[in-house]
Amino acid sequence: MKRPTITDIARIAGVTKAAVSFALNGQPGVSVATRQRILAIAEEIGFEPNSAARALSDGRAGAYGLVIDRPARLLGMEPFFMQLISGIQAELSGGHTALLLTTAEDQAAEIAMYRSWWAQRRVDGVFIVDLQIGDQRVPVLEELRMPSVVIGTPAGAGALSAVWQDDAVAMRTVVEYLTGLGHTRLARVTGIPRFWHTKIRTDAFLEAAQSAGSDAVCVEADYTGEHGASATRRLLRARRPPTAILYDNDIMAVSGLSAVQQMGFDVPADLSIVAWDDSPLCELVHPPLTALTRDVAAYGAHAAQTLIQVAGGAAAGNFEEAVPVLTPRGSTGRAPRAPSRPRASGVPA
Repeated sequence: MKRPTITDIARIAGVTKAAVSFALNGQPGVSVATRQRILAIAEEIGFEPNSAARALSDGRAGAYGLVIDRPARLLGMEPFFMQLISGIQAELSGGHTALLLTTAEDQAAEIAMYRSWWAQRRVDGVFIVDLQIGDQRVPVLEELRMPSVVIGTPAGAGALSAVWQDDAVAMRTVVEYLTGLGHTRLARVTGIPRFWHTKIRTDAFLEAAQSAGSDAVCVEADYTGEHGASATRRLLRARRPPTAILYDNDIMAVSGLSAVQQMGFDVPADLSIVAWDDSPLCELVHPPLTALTRDVAAYGAHAAQTLIQVAGGAAAGNFEEAVPVLTPRGSTGRAPRAPSRPRASGVPA
């Protein structure tokens, strides 16, 4: 079956193609009765306007773009992005607007994608994630005057609107919770260091630990389970291992828990574990993981609402989300009185 066209509608309605175009685009030139008849026929035969043609007629593509600079195989494993995308899509679908989602190998490829999309009128605006220190995307999008919303801190967003959460406050909450349990040797397995949110969390972590009189160390990782596990093993084999570890996402925390248990340590008797992002994964493991809980789907929905405003010409400004709430579970407890020792033989790194 071929796709219904304006010609089909015009033939059934007994009018010209120009009249059909006027009716479908809400333009003057046809009577109210004729417009209603044309719209009814279009719905009956399943007609959908061509996005490219619509972009030429009214300047709108009817879609927003999201490019993620991470391997596709890892993206599918990341609960945060799945929840974020679901929130964006839920908001856009209400207005019959599409989300154009793809991945890029690096920031240069991502920028090339934006230039191409904007030149071809394929999107009405874009979402920016994983904002980097000295991010090259921001000045390019400002130059293109392309409607854009940063999902992250306004600190590096330039003139672009940002939807963000105060990671520094959330980090201080975690450190105060752990030091309140008597932990004086804290560690953190971080995300990618060039990201703004990683820097903000690292600075807040070290400052809060120092204020509490606790030792603190950070180990860089990349959000994958492999890096989470290997970083955990390195930390626990140190001369003075930490008694509590905070991981920058749930995947690394779950992998870290597995590595700790394989090495023969008990959680939380020997080591307390906290995950930055809460997800069903955190409740499926034993013990369930203490985590920072936030409504990521709502985060995505608010980003979509903001981008719609920006694309419509409004000065949306920045939108601050509620600070994540710490949800204590079985993976955290009082600091051990004596240095932790494995209860069984370890495993190879």
